[in-house]
Amino acid sequence: MASATKAATRPLLRASLSSSPANGHVAFIPQVRKVVIEYCDSWASSANTRTFVHNHLENVARANPHVEFVVKQRTHKEPIARGFYLNNRDKVVPLHGFEVNGIANKIQLILDSSGAKIKPLKRRTVESTTESARGIWSGLHVDEPFKI
Repeated sequence: MASATKAATRPLLRASLSSSPANGHVAFIPQVRKVVIEYCDSWASSANTRTFVHNHLENVARANPHVEFVVKQRTHKEPIARGFYLNNRDKVVPLHGFEVNGIANKIQLILDSSGAKIKPLKRRTVESTTESARGIWSGLHVDEPFKI
């Protein structure tokens, strides 16, 4: 009898006890993993981006230690900021025409974003877990006609 109960029980392995991380009321996992700032070293449209990188980027990077910040040269191109997210999507934000404060706001927008596709709020599709009746009910297609 003892051998039958031993055969029925399986040992719990440590790998089976792990859970995948998810955002909830106890924990928050930032969705951004990497921010790449690209600018030209000689173009005038990249002047404010260069100022932001030299004066303010270190403070932003210290405030967000979970994010990898990369600065790249883009010769003869407009400045951009690109965010890479955990859901394997990226978001590109142009930085030309912004002051230093505007660039800081755009970087904060990338840091706060989830990277998910933008969904329209006007016509949201109905999602249900149960099947529903299909078609339009008609009083003419029943055994006993509908009486008013």
